[in-house]
Amino acid sequence: MRTRWWNPGRATRSSGTGADGSGGPSRRAAVRAAAGLLAVVCVVTGCDVVGGSGSGPFASSEGGEAPRRNERKATNPPPGLPAAFTTGQRLAWSACPAPSGAQGDGDAPGDGWECATMKAPLDYERPGRDTIDVAMIRKRATGPERKRIGSLLFNFGGPGQSGVVRLPEFASDYAALGEQYDLVGFDPRGVGGTAPVICGEKEYESAAACGKHSGELLPYVGTSHTARDMDLMRYLLGDEELHYFGVSYGTRLGGVYAHLFPGNVGRLVLEAPVDPTLDRARGQISQVKAVQLAFDRFAGHCAKAYDDCPTGSGPEQARQRVTELLDELARKPAPTDGGEELDDGLAAHAIANHLDSGEEGWEPLAKALREVMERGTGDALLEEAYDHGPDTQARGARAGAGVRGGASGGNGTSAFVAITCADSDLRPGFGEAEAMAKRIEAASPVFGETWAVGVHLCYDWPFDGESATPDVGADGAAPILVVANTGDPTTPYEGAERMAAELGEGVGVLLTVRDEGHGSYPFNRCATEAVDRYLLHGTIPRAGTTCP
Repeated sequence: MRTRWWNPGRATRSSGTGADGSGGPSRRAAVRAAAGLLAVVCVVTGCDVVGGSGSGPFASSEGGEAPRRNERKATNPPPGLPAAFTTGQRLAWSACPAPSGAQGDGDAPGDGWECATMKAPLDYERPGRDTIDVAMIRKRATGPERKRIGSLLFNFGGPGQSGVVRLPEFASDYAALGEQYDLVGFDPRGVGGTAPVICGEKEYESAAACGKHSGELLPYVGTSHTARDMDLMRYLLGDEELHYFGVSYGTRLGGVYAHLFPGNVGRLVLEAPVDPTLDRARGQISQVKAVQLAFDRFAGHCAKAYDDCPTGSGPEQARQRVTELLDELARKPAPTDGGEELDDGLAAHAIANHLDSGEEGWEPLAKALREVMERGTGDALLEEAYDHGPDTQARGARAGAGVRGGASGGNGTSAFVAITCADSDLRPGFGEAEAMAKRIEAASPVFGETWAVGVHLCYDWPFDGESATPDVGADGAAPILVVANTGDPTTPYEGAERMAAELGEGVGVLLTVRDEGHGSYPFNRCATEAVDRYLLHGTIPRAGTTCP
């Protein structure tokens, strides 16, 4: 499957605002009941630990540390932090256990993977007070130590994905990079093993439940706080500069890091970037237009490739047929072999997920649409509706403004809402939200109604958001590689152009990939080779470079 990350901003077509007015997610991750945020005495700093335990969540099940090597030491700690976080802290790597309930459960990652816990301030403006445990995972470089460049941090998108879970799943895609880098993943604040946000007894319930269970944490889970955690990671990993690979939402995180720490930027790749100039509402309009255009391109191909194309003779007829299909599924969901029903919202998400897969997804999409249109069953579409999130990402009740829920399972939906609302200061009133929803609906006849309910996401969030848009200006930073497909249905290409421009002249370097789908590494050979040359040799593509 092409895509490896969770795409935010999708909602269920038939969902509405919850009884509490929150407009919470309609596709919820099934989260095991969490005990909440427990404050215990921190041995390192004498402070309270929020959402952690004294031993950390990644103590080895055998109780032993990973084999020692001569770890490098950086000389430039993050400014303003007590020594207990920097020179007084060492990452104790040990064998990884199975993921926790908040991370989505599952099996331990196996041989070659090491886990550790990093202490970080809850509030970087008051670092002498509460702390959190940041969950980390790594696979050591497979090549000779003398050729090791350092550590390469990853964020695969979201927000809300557990990097501790996702990196082992996708590591084979980055094997060439893993020869000269330690591959490092982590759970961002509020996610999985890092002070997980809890918004209900077992799953996401409402904004009020988030405040009840995680109120002390919510002001500190935004992207700018996680970016500061990344700089502390960089130092403790022994690197003078940060090397980073961010995808989708991960590009926002990378851009914010570059803005905060331009002098510490090493080799940063921002792939399938979000548009840093658009607020959340305008971003949804941009995205829904892009997914509609991707659908139209699929429909045009389908009409030429198949005599029995289920969407008809071209884009115009395809829009009519699929809109009628979604309306019918809203009235009467399609049965499946597993007993679950395919409704209109799930079908819209499944279509979009096929489009995320690029041209590889077009033939399976035609078959899935043919099944539901001709046989009246929704097995193929339902399977793809869940492919880009946890197994249970869409099974929650229809309680609101839905996010396409679920990063990596566990508390993914709660984390998505919390981080999104911490970042965005968009708090529309009811009338303004309805006007926004109408504009989103008008932008796409097929997907607009489903995407539109997302405007209610932060309607009654208990804390203010940071800003309308992130500041990613990074004057003075080393060149940063921005990689984007011209046919991306989730993060439109125009946003990549703006990301490169906002990073600053001589900083953001855009690599254009003439391809369909959300993301190009490792699927497009030209793009993959360009990224590898940059990360392994420091060779940045010339401005204006295009991959076919």
